[in-house]
Amino acid sequence: MSAEDLESYEADAELSLYREYRDVVNLFGYVVETERRFYLANQVDLQVRSAGGEVFFEVKMADAWVWDVYRSARFVRSVRVVTFKDVNIEELAKPDINLP
Repeated sequence: MSAEDLESYEADAELSLYREYRDVVNLFGYVVETERRFYLANQVDLQVRSAGGEVFFEVKMADAWVWDVYRSARFVRSVRVVTFKDVNIEELAKPDINLP
């Protein structure tokens, strides 16, 4: 496989992932960003923890979708993420009217 073929494959995979995101985003209530991943979820619980003088974040999500081009199953029942970096959680606005 040439470098050009690999770039084309990766571009197609990213475009497919974006299209999937666009199709499912309205099913979720929250967007969660960590330093490694981007999630959509319907339930989010953020806990700030400390151990040995270090502060870290534990994020538990239920009914989630994971932005990961290499993951075959992006819908997951529950996710637990532990990170030492900041976590960004945003509540998604629900439209008043859903048009077909």
